[in-house]
Amino acid sequence: MRFPPDIRSIRLVRRIIHDVLADTADVGSAGVGGDVPDFVDDVVLLASELCENAVLHAGTAFDLAVVAGDDEVTVAVTDRGAGALELQLAEPRQRYGRAATHGRGLTLIARLATSWGTRHHADGQHTVWFTVARRSAPRVAVPETLVPAHERTWSAAEEARWLLHVPSSLARRLDPADLVRELAARLRDVVDATAVVVEVDRGDGSGARELARAGALTLEGAVPPGRSLDVPLPTTTGLHGTIRLVLREGADAVRARELTELIAGRIAITAESQFLQEVDQRRRAWTTYLVEASELLGQSLDLDMTVALVPQLVVPRLGTWCAVLLPEASRRLRLAAIAHADEDRLPELRAVLDPDAVPGPPPQLRDRLAAAHRGAAPSWFSEPEDGVAVALRTSGTSTGMLLVGRPAGRSHSPEDLLLIDDIARRAALAVHNARTVGEHVQVSQTLQAALLPRALPQVPQIDFAAEYLPASTGADVSGDFYDVVTVGPQQWLVTIGDVCGKGARAAARTGLVRDVLRALVREGRPLVRAIEMLNDVMVEAGDPQQFCTLAVVMLSRAEHEGWSAVTIDLVLAGHAQPVVIRDDGTAELIGRFGTALGLFEAVDLHCTRHLLAAGETLLLYTDGVTECRRGTEQFEEKRLLEAAAAASGTSAARLVATVREAVQRFAPGSCSDDIALLAVRVEP
Repeated sequence: MRFPPDIRSIRLVRRIIHDVLADTADVGSAGVGGDVPDFVDDVVLLASELCENAVLHAGTAFDLAVVAGDDEVTVAVTDRGAGALELQLAEPRQRYGRAATHGRGLTLIARLATSWGTRHHADGQHTVWFTVARRSAPRVAVPETLVPAHERTWSAAEEARWLLHVPSSLARRLDPADLVRELAARLRDVVDATAVVVEVDRGDGSGARELARAGALTLEGAVPPGRSLDVPLPTTTGLHGTIRLVLREGADAVRARELTELIAGRIAITAESQFLQEVDQRRRAWTTYLVEASELLGQSLDLDMTVALVPQLVVPRLGTWCAVLLPEASRRLRLAAIAHADEDRLPELRAVLDPDAVPGPPPQLRDRLAAAHRGAAPSWFSEPEDGVAVALRTSGTSTGMLLVGRPAGRSHSPEDLLLIDDIARRAALAVHNARTVGEHVQVSQTLQAALLPRALPQVPQIDFAAEYLPASTGADVSGDFYDVVTVGPQQWLVTIGDVCGKGARAAARTGLVRDVLRALVREGRPLVRAIEMLNDVMVEAGDPQQFCTLAVVMLSRAEHEGWSAVTIDLVLAGHAQPVVIRDDGTAELIGRFGTALGLFEAVDLHCTRHLLAAGETLLLYTDGVTECRRGTEQFEEKRLLEAAAAASGTSAARLVATVREAVQRFAPGSCSDDIALLAVRVEP
C-alpha cells in the first residue's frame, strides 16, 4: 500500500497492521474472540517507527508491504527521500520539534526484530525491512489479498485494551523511554491527535524535559492556541510529569482527556520506574564518587596538596568552578586553591575571589562568607556568579571556606547541596589532619635538628664532614646522631651513636647520651670511665628498650717521627667498627668491640689507640649503612670498604658523598633505617 507523507498516515498504518495480523492469526478482532498475539505489538511498534521516519525524514509518499507467513511476518517501508533512511534512523532527529533523544529507530529494530536489512534502488528509492517470528498457534494460510477495512471503527473495549495492554514480552525488551513513546503513540492513534508529548520534571532544578513524543508539531514546533490539552501524571515519587496532547481541529477534547487520564497511570508507572532507576544509579555513582574522594583526600598529609585536590574533586561534577579559602595566623582568609571548568576564566575568577587581589570579593560575597563562617548552614551568593559557600568545619570549628559555583545550565539541586556539604566535611577533616601532621612534622624536624650539631668545628689541617639521611622525612625522630666538640686546644671529642627506637623517647635518650658524655669528658675523665658512668645513668632510667650503641673518638694532635699526625683513642660500645682510609688507597676496619649501653650494670669496654697520618681519613657510620637491604642481601662491610677505598685521597665531604651514593645505588629508595656518616681527614 502507498501512503501520503502525513503524520496521520502513521495512525492508519498501525491500525491496518494490527487488524491484518489479528485476522491472519485467526483470533478475531482486537479484544473480541481472543487475545492478539504478542508478536503483533512488536510488528506495530517497529513498522510505525519506520513509517514515522519516512514521513519526517524523506517527506515523500512511502510504500508499505506486509507479508504474514507461517513462520514470520515481514514488513518493508520504501521512501523516495534524498538520503538513505537507515542513516536517519541511526541518528537523533530535531525536525518538526522531534526530541533528539528519540532517534533510536535502528536500535529498536536490532533489539526486537528477528532480522532486518536495507535495499537501495537505482531509481533513488530506499527500503528498510525487518522480520519478526510468529509466536502464535495455530498457523494458518495468509489470505491472498491484504486489503483490510481501513475505516473500521474500534469499539470502546478495543480502544481501552489497545491503550493499556502492552505484552510483557515486549515491555521487558523496551527501554522505559521507548515504552512511554509506544504508549504515547497508542494514545495518539485513539484520540487522533497531531502529537502527544510526555514531559517530566525530576526536581533537580533543570526544569521539565521531554521524555517521549509521538507525532509531530509544526515545522517550527509551535502549538496552535486552543488545541493543547495537558493532563498531569499521577506520580507518587518526587517526579512530576505532564501528558500534552496537540489536538486536531474539531477533536473531542472531553473524550481525549478521559482517554489520556486512563493511560496516564500506566505512563506514570513506567516514567517513575525509569526515574527510580536513574536515582539508584546516581546514588551508586555518588557513593563511589565520595568513596574515591575520601581515598584521595586520605592519601595526602601535605596541606598544600590536600587543598589543591579539593577543587579538582568538585569541578565539574558539582559546579563549574570551586575555590578553597583558609585562614592565616591573623584569621584573615586567603585563597588557597581554585579551579574552573574553563581555564581561560581562572584569572578573572581569581581577581574576584582572592581577598588580596584587586578588586577582591564583592560586598555581597564577603557578607555571605562571614555568615557561612559563623554558622553551619550553606550561604547562597550571586556575585561573581551564582553559587554556594560552605564552611569547612571540624569539631564544631570552622577551618576555612568552600565556594562552589552553580553547574552549567541549572541551579544547585538539593542533592547537589548534600554532596557539597559531604565533600566539605571530608575536605575539612583532611585539611585538619594535614595541618596537624604538618605541625607535628615541623616539631619533629626541629627536635631532630637540635640533636645534631649546627656546624662542625673549623680546625687547621683537620677536615670534618658529616651527613645525616633519615629513613623518612615525616614525623618520626630518629635515634641516630653524631657530635663533634672541642675539648682542649689540641683535642676534639668525636661521637656517633644509635639509640634504639624512634620518636620522642628516642630523642630524649639521644639528648641525654650526648650531653652527659660531653660533660663527663670535659671534666677530664678518661673515655672508658666516662662511658661507664654514662651507662650507669642509662641503667638508672630503668628502660632497657632504650639502649644505645656508641663509637667515641678522642682526637689529639701529635708529632710522629718529625711530621704532624693525629692520635685516635677509640672506644666502641656495641657500635660498628669505623674505617680508616690510608693514603695508599687501602681501607681497613679498626677498634675492638664492647658492650652496648643501657642494658647491663657492668659493661666491657676497651680503648684502642691508632694513628691517622696526613692524607688519611677516619670514617664513622651507623648500622643503617651496612644493614641496608636489597631483598635478602645486605650492603655489609665489604662493599663499605670498597666504596671508601675508591674515595682515597679526596676530601672528607667527598668521601661521605661517595659512600652515601654507593648505598643508594645498592638499594635505591628502600633503606628502612636512618644513616649517619662522619668523616675526619688529616690534610697533607
